[in-house]
Amino acid sequence: MIFITGGVRSGKSTFAEQMAAQRAKELGGRLHYLATGAPSDEEMSKRIMRHQQKRSESEFMWRTWEQPRHIERLASSFSKKDVVLLDCVTTLLNNELFFLNQEWEEEFLREVFERLLDGIGVLQANCAELVLVSNEVLNEPLGTNELVLKYSFMLGNLHQELVKRADRAYLVESGIPILVKGGRG
Repeated sequence: MIFITGGVRSGKSTFAEQMAAQRAKELGGRLHYLATGAPSDEEMSKRIMRHQQKRSESEFMWRTWEQPRHIERLASSFSKKDVVLLDCVTTLLNNELFFLNQEWEEEFLREVFERLLDGIGVLQANCAELVLVSNEVLNEPLGTNELVLKYSFMLGNLHQELVKRADRAYLVESGIPILVKGGRG
């Protein structure tokens, strides 16, 4: 598993796509794009359409899966030679947290956290390489809003656990990938 994070417009998705395509070529497997965005408003719908258009015009042959929740349901669609790029963990977390419109009590947050880790684990077990993209949103002041604080702590813990499980982890700054864990670049 490869974990890639960075700020908004940092170049993390472009880097992740290139890395996934390179790994698929090396392994002789298919290339899958697991998109977690859900068209929640007009702006998000346009963003999803831009991403879909970009992938269709790409030099890489992507098989795209639109799966805003329950990513584990796709695991049987992949083989042990395939490379799966999941973009992005932050959006997936948002979707899981807000879908049920439930109070963010400790038990609910723990269930969401475990469900995400389990889903990612199932994907990882069913493909050759899983590339995860996430947003680095914890570098800014968090303020005092309880919801923002809970979300931030959960995302931070999720990132820590995913990096622990990853073979390699990158932070992308201004289009430059910085290897923060792992032996080869």
